[in-house]
Amino acid sequence: MADLIQKTAALYGGGVSVIPGGVTVTDAAKLRGPATDRVVWQAVFGDETEREAARWLLWEIGQVQGVRPASIHELYIARGRGECSGFTVPAINVRMMAYDTARAVFRAARAGKAGAIILEIARSEIAYTDQRPAEYVAVILAAALREGYGQPVFIQGDHCQVNHKKYQADPEGEVGEVKKLIAEELSAGFYNIDVDTSTLVDLSQATLAEQQRANYERAAEITAFIREREPDGVTVSVGAEIGEVGMKNSTVEELHAFMQGYNAAIGSLGVPDGISKISVQTGTSHGGVVLPDGSIADVKIDLEALSALSRAARESYGLAGAVQHGASTLPPNAFGNFPRIETCEIHLATNFQSIVFDHPKLPSELRHRMYAWLDENAQSERKPDDSDSQFYYKARKKAIGPFKRELWSLPEDVRGAIAADLERTFAFLFEQLNVNGTADLVDRFVQAPMQHHAALDKVLVRAVDDADAGE
Repeated sequence: MADLIQKTAALYGGGVSVIPGGVTVTDAAKLRGPATDRVVWQAVFGDETEREAARWLLWEIGQVQGVRPASIHELYIARGRGECSGFTVPAINVRMMAYDTARAVFRAARAGKAGAIILEIARSEIAYTDQRPAEYVAVILAAALREGYGQPVFIQGDHCQVNHKKYQADPEGEVGEVKKLIAEELSAGFYNIDVDTSTLVDLSQATLAEQQRANYERAAEITAFIREREPDGVTVSVGAEIGEVGMKNSTVEELHAFMQGYNAAIGSLGVPDGISKISVQTGTSHGGVVLPDGSIADVKIDLEALSALSRAARESYGLAGAVQHGASTLPPNAFGNFPRIETCEIHLATNFQSIVFDHPKLPSELRHRMYAWLDENAQSERKPDDSDSQFYYKARKKAIGPFKRELWSLPEDVRGAIAADLERTFAFLFEQLNVNGTADLVDRFVQAPMQHHAALDKVLVRAVDDADAGE
């Protein structure tokens, strides 16, 4: 492993050296060249030891370059105090062609001096995109380094969700699985976690407090789990959810019922810091509603309700505000509404996936093979009355993992054309959401302390000792 770390660092042609305590970068320009492409490929597609060496190296380079995983908690709490406002943080689910997509995000962010942006992956996405947390962090950091992005990086575990059916069969086992994933995410550098126990809301109960009880009690329990495991100097940003996306719209009364129960629960557990935001449902659904011809049905968001929920979250509980999921398939003229009504954060995923799948530069032969794979392996996703267009639109995300290597291996001109369209989309969203210029706010409120992964410190010591012994 020690020799492999040195060999991986050597890809930078002397621009990066392993030293006691980490690495040193003597030529930052080399980080913005093809060497990082080779290191990130190794971090994703190498054998086990090659992946570990590359991921360690990218992490350590990020530490010295200021490209460190960070928590957005303090910025959100400052917003809850009224010290900043007027922007909506985009939380971007990077599913497909992850390195090229993340590079496009960071190019748009650099151009607009946008710092308040989140890159995330949900529990379900980890499986079907074949991206475990350690890999995901390495790819995001590599993309930031490749584009010369010098800000802290907010990486989020989206929808760390308790599955309702599995919970009914084995409550402790299912909550345990969510905790296991969160522990893996924290270890990898996910310092923003969205706890989703909204699946446990029971609308058959007579009172709002009883409807929300399992939700807030389990959310508090998982918050305590996070606080026990967060790194020194980091207060992980934790979000909770009061209404499952795609179900009935949330109300201010439900928010109060959840928050009062949640605050009492974390108080009884001795947890000093609770959530910094709360996800609500106001009319969207994940991926949008696809019509038989493959087009997406118009969505009407209850902006008045979203505004009232954000206001109640800030004024009554000191949170940053409400979070809107399932927003990427909204019409372009909808996004400017979110900062206007002080929505804290919106989650964006499916449209970016669609840009890749539907791009004219994506080889039709590859697309056809991906769809053929769906025909063989994803028929459980198909409803009896689905047209082919509806089935492929809803199911095609399941083909991302099996074809990940081929997508990463597309010719440079193909990947470049797709990434350019993604970049234009990100730039538009950053402008509409008013996050351009928020790099200064991040500098003001966010501290990203140096973090070393303990298990890799031993690797570092061996690498340096071996190098010294060879001199």
